[in-house]
Amino acid sequence: MLRPQQNDCREFIALDGLWAHRADLADEGEALGWHRGFEPEAWVAMPGSVNEQLAERGLRDHIGATWLMWRGQVPRRWAGRRLRLHFGSADLLADVWLDGRHLGREAAPFLPFEHVAPFQPGASFTLVVRLDGRLPEQHPLPGIRAEDYIAERRPRDEIFPAVRYDFFPYLGLHRGVCLCAEPPGGLRQVQVRSDYEPTQRSGRLDVQVQAGAAATLRARVWSAQGVMLAQFEGAVEVGAGLSFTLEVTEARAWSPESPVLHTLELSIHDGQTLLDEYRLQVGFRRVQVQGTQLLLNGLPLLLRGFGMHEDFPVLGKGSCAALRVKDFELLRWMGANSLRTSHYPYAEETLDEADRRGVLVISEIASVNLDFRRTTAATLADHQGLVRRQIARDGHHACVIAWSLTNEPGYLAEAEYQERAGPYFDALFAQARDLDPSRPMTAANVGRNGLDDPVFGHCDFLSLNRYHGWYDMPGQLGRAAAALATELRVLAERFGKPMLLTEFGADAIPGMHASGDQLFTEEYQADFIAAYWRVLSAEPACIGGQVWNFADFRTAQHHRRVQFNHKGVFTRTRDPKMAAWRLRALWRGD
Repeated sequence: MLRPQQNDCREFIALDGLWAHRADLADEGEALGWHRGFEPEAWVAMPGSVNEQLAERGLRDHIGATWLMWRGQVPRRWAGRRLRLHFGSADLLADVWLDGRHLGREAAPFLPFEHVAPFQPGASFTLVVRLDGRLPEQHPLPGIRAEDYIAERRPRDEIFPAVRYDFFPYLGLHRGVCLCAEPPGGLRQVQVRSDYEPTQRSGRLDVQVQAGAAATLRARVWSAQGVMLAQFEGAVEVGAGLSFTLEVTEARAWSPESPVLHTLELSIHDGQTLLDEYRLQVGFRRVQVQGTQLLLNGLPLLLRGFGMHEDFPVLGKGSCAALRVKDFELLRWMGANSLRTSHYPYAEETLDEADRRGVLVISEIASVNLDFRRTTAATLADHQGLVRRQIARDGHHACVIAWSLTNEPGYLAEAEYQERAGPYFDALFAQARDLDPSRPMTAANVGRNGLDDPVFGHCDFLSLNRYHGWYDMPGQLGRAAAALATELRVLAERFGKPMLLTEFGADAIPGMHASGDQLFTEEYQADFIAAYWRVLSAEPACIGGQVWNFADFRTAQHHRRVQFNHKGVFTRTRDPKMAAWRLRALWRGD
């Protein structure tokens, strides 16, 4: 699947703007024929989240069925082209109909999908999408129902709407939807893996290409100054595709200090006739784990950064270029060099920006709080499908230095986790390494699984989420820091691997202050983060930390949440708290 691109051979129409909307509170829309078209109750802007825009219609906490409709016309000039409908994502579950014909169901949240559909050039069309936020409990991003709380003997129906994870399950088309016109025998798939040899200062691109017709493929690598650095020509066959390598001598390496990007230009030809072309931005770099260090181009990394969420007022999770620029400017202002896409793949434009700015990214699969009482063979198969699709989508990005295959599995410390996780992770990590042997693999460990988490043995570096001083030992930073230091020392001795604190932090309500260690104050949040940074800086096997969280974000309603998760060092509207200034001083030396 290729991302939409505009050039001499390809074009697309973005279906961004106002979509007709209708909530389906009784799950009766399909029976009533809404898939063929419906009378709108409201209009919503896409990309965007329905819950934010239509909160005043009682839909803020609605995660059941909701329907969207777009009516348009296909240009006559597209006759003879291959026409496909490309969704950047449709969250969390989606069914798609074109003129009443069911094109398919999608159960991979936050990932792109497409349909090659029978559009008629010059004709009008009706596109209908049914969204649903109720994931099945066996999904890698597990769903839960209010009734499950009772079955688990919890004291109350404590989270509304019912979710297993601590971010809001927004409904929406959160990335762009495009109608694309392409050559019928054109390029269908391109996968690229880059490497860099520091001692030789040489770069390499391993490329795999699929096309819809037998043709001659030409590949060229261009510098940012427009100098051709390498080229290749070969025959691509339908089905078999083509794999080849491009070597670049005297290559300029990509790094946070010098994020040099090159252009990979691919084109296919029938004789002298150009059939199709496609371009990607690529960077040359090598990521390795060596002992207790994480190396980029042979040099050790110290990661300074954040876990983040795609979340903003009115937009919800809707992709927004202006917000993206603001967030990366704030990362630069603080001296951060990394982020984790917690807990799902981010918009592709975010990775484009990270490539340009030299921000290191740990790309995380949409899998949170796997409950091994409920995992099945289907869960593993779906999980592997998410891994395969995410590596295919993001593998060419220089900024992606590692894959995080899941976040906080065994969150409930269920006994089944210790019993069943080994074979599950054997298969999951083996598949990921087969798909991409060039990057380290990791998974974020939750504190309640302690130092014997089955996932540790599978990780190239350990990712630790720790909240001593908040969820336990509250208000006791001295004890919390000592407990963290002990854990890091024991894990270093036991596993001999690099360790990254992928989450640590404390909620702070803006404007709340105290003269001593008091939860929810700006002072406590700042002191908490500084204490953790001192501990991790003193442990030689620790390769850095990513604060939880970059900015406050919406969650389901819960008695421990004051409207939002307030662990952001910025407010939801991106105003700095005291902790942001403290981190700027720690990371920039100001």
